[in-house]
Formats: sequence, structure tokens, C-alpha cells
Amino acid sequence: MLFDQLLAGLRPSNRGELFSHISVWHLITSILLIGGITLVIDYSYMLYMRSKLPPGPFPWPVVGNTFMLPDSKPWIWFEELSKKHDASLITIWVGRNPTIWINDAWAASELFEKRAGIYSSRPRMLVFAELGAGQDNLLNMYTTSPEQRDRWRVHRKLIHHGVGVQSVRRYREFQNNESRVVAYDLLKGPNDYVKHFERYATSVVSIIAFGRRVESWDDPIITEVIAMMHLAADLNVPGKTFPMLMETFPWLAKFPNEIAPWKYGLGKKRAFHFFYALADEAAKKEGHKDSFVNHLFSESPKYNLKEAEISSLTGNLFGAGSDTSSSTLITFILACCAFPEALEPAWEELDRVVGPYRSPSWEDEDKLPYIKAFVKEVLRWRSVAIIGGQPHAPTQDDYYKGWLIPKGAWIQGNVWAIHHNDREFPDPDRFNPHRFLPGHPDSRPFPGERGYMTFGWGRRVCSGQALAEQGTWITVARILWGFNIQKKKRADGSTVELDIFNYTNGLNMRPQPFECSITPRSEDIRQTIEREGKQGLTELEQYRGESKYRMSTFYSRNNLAMDLYGGDEKGSQ
Repeated sequence: MLFDQLLAGLRPSNRGELFSHISVWHLITSILLIGGITLVIDYSYMLYMRSKLPPGPFPWPVVGNTFMLPDSKPWIWFEELSKKHDASLITIWVGRNPTIWINDAWAASELFEKRAGIYSSRPRMLVFAELGAGQDNLLNMYTTSPEQRDRWRVHRKLIHHGVGVQSVRRYREFQNNESRVVAYDLLKGPNDYVKHFERYATSVVSIIAFGRRVESWDDPIITEVIAMMHLAADLNVPGKTFPMLMETFPWLAKFPNEIAPWKYGLGKKRAFHFFYALADEAAKKEGHKDSFVNHLFSESPKYNLKEAEISSLTGNLFGAGSDTSSSTLITFILACCAFPEALEPAWEELDRVVGPYRSPSWEDEDKLPYIKAFVKEVLRWRSVAIIGGQPHAPTQDDYYKGWLIPKGAWIQGNVWAIHHNDREFPDPDRFNPHRFLPGHPDSRPFPGERGYMTFGWGRRVCSGQALAEQGTWITVARILWGFNIQKKKRADGSTVELDIFNYTNGLNMRPQPFECSITPRSEDIRQTIEREGKQGLTELEQYRGESKYRMSTFYSRNNLAMDLYGGDEKGSQ
């Protein structure tokens, strides 16, 4: 009644304004009401799912646990949560999506190895896959349909031809020569050990891929490609900052790059790829026709390979063998400096079996059990792929110890926690090769024959595992045989102390720069290193060559982030 009287006293124009305000208010109220109901329903579903999933911190609506993630090294937080909840698996909500982290070796073996048929697919990865390396990349391929599985098998078969267990034995000759050269480089310039390791590791994969070696540590294919690998590794660590924050708010990825600085150039696909250009260039040259890229081009018609697939397969070869292998060798140097007591048994064994007038060879491997254990401890102590590479995803709902693991969920192994479990590795931060000597009191049961899980699991195990293990053994054995590796002494006689926890934050971690002393163990050994190094260089002459391409000039936008993932323009030399 009162409202009718009020309306009667208003002029027609005022009545229209009132109705307009009421309509807008109703619209806003309706939107808020619908939004609130949707939020309640969605959050209720999250909490319902949480009751069925492995334990973890309480998630907030929409954002989940995203803003609880630490600023760096989240794998340590996952390990702490696992201990807090006394659970081998924990759940972290990235936005509205649950991600499950395995912090126990036996659980990882049960799910990823024994149930490999279920856990061989990948989850949706917005940043690294859809906006980044693409779904044509072996790393990211789904295997949820017969067509996807067939394509994945093609890529896996091709990469196995390059670096599979049976293939890598034929690389032993030049891998041994490159290892001789890196020892010779350390003799001449010990302070540049990081550069020598990067040159060595990149040269090995360059010979495999293109039939040509990398002669100098300042070759752009080292500096630029390893920088690209570091960038890619950083883009795959769960976090609360951009660009990984797009995993929590995927709608942000829909904005054009021009008005979306948070995308860091991600999302634009190139018509021509840097690694394809390198592959095409190498395949057209005379010389080593048994290179990996020659095999790719010869098989291309049979499997209808696209340029992007050839590019990704070639790039993955570098990812599997360059940055990871060099990072492992840097960790090896750090371990020698921090735990000198581990060197004495190595020297005793090498002096007894090898002597000073030749360096270790493949034929010595079975006679050097402590060196084999030493290499395994290097791979265990500070594993490079600290969260086990790319996440897995089950192709169907699964259960473990009564917990639901939903179809398509992001599930990943926390290698840090697995390799730092006191049950398997007492005093885990102490570098102790005796852990891997059968029958030794420090040895503990562990699933699998290797005793570590550095390279991932099941059908998604790292393609370059055999190559990395082969190269790490011969190089570590040769450097242990040849050099005394110690903490650096200052001019005043004081020692430069080291921090064994000071590592980078990316998916493929390595020690932050540190100083050390690397000197030949004797004059006889010094002469042997020099003689074998020169011989290795002579035998490697057949692989001499260079590329006209440089990543920094290949694309018109000279920006590594754009080079890896962004930009539209066709490449130029």
C-alpha cells in the first residue's frame, strides 16, 4: 500500500528511473545469489572428494592450497606433510584440482611400476604442455585412447632407437673419448669444471643426435640450450606465482599475450622450430648417416612425423642427456668436497685394479664394486629430477590403502622424500656409498634392482636413463681415479665452507656455484690424463662440425622464454 502511494506521487520519468534501479539491483542480487550457490556446491564437492583422497592440508574454496605452497623447493614441504599425516601419499589442491604426491618408495613402486598399465598417461598440464611444449611432445602425450597410445608408442620406439638400453652400448667409444677429454680439460682448467661438464654432456648428445661434437664450452648450443632447459624446468614446479598460477586460474590463459604479461609469452605456436632446423641441417650433410636425426627423417614417411614431432624428439634427446648429466657431475664434485672420507676407499680400489698408467675402462666395471656404489650414491644423494619428471595420471579411478586416486588426477613421485626416508637411507644427507654394497650394515631393502628412483618409473621412465648411467659411471670413475677433489683453501690457509643444501629451485636441480680444488693425484696420473686426453681428441676428429643456427638469432624476438614457447614469426638464421 505504502509503495503504491509512493509510486502515485512520482512523475512518470522518476518512475522509470526507480524501476531501472530496481531491475539493476535484482540483476546484481541474482548474480550474487547464483554465484554463491555455485560456490557452495563446488566447495561442498571439494570437501566430499577430500574425504576420499589421501590426507593433506585443508583447502580453501576456488584456490585450494595454492597460496600455502612455499616460495621455493615445495618437495621439502610435501615431505614434511607426509610425516605430519603419517601417510605415504598426500593431497595438495592446486585450485579446484587435487594433486597427489607419493613420498614413499614402496608406494611409488606399487602404483607406477606394478600398476603401470593404469598410470602411464599424463594429466592436463596447462602451462608446461598446452601453452608450452605441446601435446605432440613425448613428455606430455596422453595415453587414454587407442590412437593416443599408438602415437606414444611410435615416439617411444623412435627415442629408444636413439638412447635405449640396447642402443647406448654402441656409443661407448666416443663417450669414453669425451670422458677422457673432460679429464684433460679439468687438468688444464680445474676452476671451470662446470663449463667442462656442460661441454662434455652436450657434446655426447650432439654426436648421437647430429653426428657432430661440441668442441668448446662457449659454443652457443651449450649456453643457450641449457638456459632453455633451466627455463623449462622452472616452469614445471608447482607454485603460487605466475606463470604456474595459471594452473589455479586457467581462465587467465585465454587472454591474448599482448594484454597478459603473466603468460610470459606462453601459448603462441611456431610454424618452424629451432630443433627441427638443427635436425634438418644435420640430415642434409654428408658424414655420419647413423645419427638420430637421420633415423627420424628416414622413418618420417612411415610414421607420418610432423615437423613439431621431429623437433620435440630431437629436443628431448638434449633434455635427457645434457643438463641432467652435467648437473649430476656437479653434484658429484660437491659430494667429494663435503665428504672426503668417501674418497679413500675409492682410491684404494682404483689403485689396486687400474693403476696409474691407464684410466678406468668399461671392462673394469665389475671389478670396481665400490665405484659402482659411489655412482649410485651420487644419483641417490641429490637426484637431479627431484620430483621424478612429469606427473602421471591414472586412466581410471584407482584405490591405494583405501584412498581414491581419481581418473586423470595429477599424481607425482617426490624423489626428494623417497631418497631421504630414514627407513631406507639412515642419515640420508650423509654421502655414503656403502649403502649400495650388498651385505654391508648400511644397506637397506629397496624396491627394484637399482636401489634408487632417480629416473622415474614404469612406462614413463626417463628415456635417457641408460645413456646417463653409462656416462656417469665412466666419468665419475675416471675423475675419482685421476684427481684429488677438496674444499678450496684461501691464501691465508682457511677453508671455503660448502652448503650441501644450496641448490637451484627448478625441476632439474643442481648445486649453486661453489669453489673447490681439483688436482691430479700423482705425476704419473697427470701424464696419463694428458696422453689419453690428446688421444681422445684425435679419435674425435671424425665428429668435427658446426651449425649455422643460433637460438639467440633463430627467432626475430631475442628472448629465451619466447624462443622456447612464444612468438609467431618464422625462424631466420
